[in-house]
Formats: sequence, structure tokens, C-alpha cells
Amino acid sequence: MFRYIVRRLLGAVVVVFIVSLVTFFLFAIGPKITGSSPAYLYVGKNPTPELVAAIEKSFGLDQPLVKQYADYMKGIVAGRTFSDGTPDGVRECPAPCFGYSFRYKEPVWTLIKDRFPVTLSLAVGAAILWLVLGLSVGILSALKKGTVVDRAAMIIALAGVSLPVYFTGLILLYVFVYGPIRFLPPPTYKPLTENPVAWFQSLILAWIALAFLYAALYARLTRANMLDTMSEDYIRTAVSKGLTRRKVISKHALRAALTPIITIFGLDLGALLGGAILTEKVFSLPGLGYLSIDAIDKQDLPVIMGVTIVAALFIVLANIIVDVLYGVVDPRVRLS
Repeated sequence: MFRYIVRRLLGAVVVVFIVSLVTFFLFAIGPKITGSSPAYLYVGKNPTPELVAAIEKSFGLDQPLVKQYADYMKGIVAGRTFSDGTPDGVRECPAPCFGYSFRYKEPVWTLIKDRFPVTLSLAVGAAILWLVLGLSVGILSALKKGTVVDRAAMIIALAGVSLPVYFTGLILLYVFVYGPIRFLPPPTYKPLTENPVAWFQSLILAWIALAFLYAALYARLTRANMLDTMSEDYIRTAVSKGLTRRKVISKHALRAALTPIITIFGLDLGALLGGAILTEKVFSLPGLGYLSIDAIDKQDLPVIMGVTIVAALFIVLANIIVDVLYGVVDPRVRLS
């Protein structure tokens, strides 16, 4: 098991390195393709050539791309110093330094660290909802195959898969905040430590909107896996031995059917931790997704690049956790 985990960790390091390399060169080469320099993003209107040259020098943009990438990776480990070209514009960026945003006047890591609790609250709360609802509906639908319950559940699941978050989110806001019911205040995020009630009120509709989409997917996947598993020979053997239906389902069928769910859940949660862009935008949640949209509007390349790398890191870590869980659930994985 230890060797299995070490192999996965080494593979993850390689993946993160490749992601950081590709991300850096894309954002470094992109502005040059349009015939401009990234330095123009950090100066005001009608900048002088001298000021642009000073920005390029202070950011190291006049260096070869390989040197720029080496400095960027070194900054993540040891920190860097940035300047906007003026005597009072020197800014320290302590490790881990993913760049400095002169739009926000803060290091990128500080912005990510401040916004991450919002995204974490959204992702974890929605994940709990969609797991409970999706698995419950999927198992019930599989056990009641062909009945009214099965068909009704699959119709609802199909609607959940078909309706995008920005549609269901706006409907929920209209009904429960601005429309006829109005039992919730307009969503204004408050940290859990400051006001737990306001924190819950600001996230409950976002949880429901996000969980509705994922619960529908998980219900359909769970139903299909359960039906396949229930037709296996070892399930019929367990039934013929006199085991109760409850024990057959919980101990044999469900465990095998949930194995693919582990993979999907790890990837989905890892992706959401990198920022649920649509959901955060609809419900005005100041998380990583909202930060990404704002950075794109402001053409803040360091923030976009930092969030991209951090989001990729979450997905890689989620894959590692999934691989380890596979090794725990299925002994054959550990032997391979």
C-alpha cells in the first residue's frame, strides 16, 4: 500500500509541474501573440515607453521565458519582490508567491486564501446534499425498477441534468428571496465564525441549486450501477444462501456499485474547490470562482494564473485521494 501511494504522489508531482509549465507559458505568450506586452496591464492610460520598460524590468518580463518560469516557481517556494516602476511601488510577496496583483494591490496568494473559505463552504455543503439525495434516489429507483417511483425519480433526474445552475439559481432567488415567498434575505456572505445563521442563509440556496444538478447525475449513475451489480452471479449466490435482502444490498451490491461513484465524487469536489464560477456569480458569493471572473474582467493575469494552478492542484489532490480510497476498498488495486 505504501509503494502504491508513493507512486501516485510522484505521478501527481509530475502532473502539477506540467500544469504549471503549460499555464505559465500560455499566459506569458498570450499577450505577445496580440502584439502587446503584459506590462501594459499594470500602467495607466497613455503610458510612456520608459514606464513600460521599467515595468517589464521590475517584473522580469524582459528576461527569456525559461528564466521567467524559474523565477515564478522560485517565488512559490521562497517569495519575490515586485515593483510597479515607481519609488513607492515596491511590494513584498512572501512564499508561497503566485504573483502580485497591482489591480487588487495584494499578493495573489492572499486573495486566494481570503476567498477559499467561501468556495470551501459552498463545495462541502453542496457535496453533502447531492451525495445524500443522489445516492438515496438512485438506490430507491434501482430497487423499484419499472414502478412509478422509478420513473418519477428519473424524470426529476433528467430535469436536474438538463437545467443549468444559472437557471435554477435565478428561479430559487426569485421564489425565496425576491418573489412570493421571501423568507430569505438577499444573499450576502458572512463567515461562519462571525454569524452562523447569516452564513447558512447566504449559502442554502446555492447549495440547493448546485446539489440539484449533481444529485441528478449521481442518481442516474447509482441506479445504473446498482442494476448492473444486482444482476451479477455473486449477488444471486448470496440470495440463494439465505441472506436477507437488506444484507445483500448493503454489504454486497451497494459496496460494488459505489466504487465508480468514488471517482466521480473526487473529481467533482476537486473541481468545485477550484471555484464554482456560475454558482458564485449567480448568488454573489465572493469565492475563487467569482475572483476568476473579476480577474478576467480586469485582465489581471497573475490572479487568473494563480487560481488556475491552485484549481489544478485541487483536482490532482482529489485524484490522489480517490486512488488511495480505491486501494482501501478494492484489494486488487493494491496488488497492481
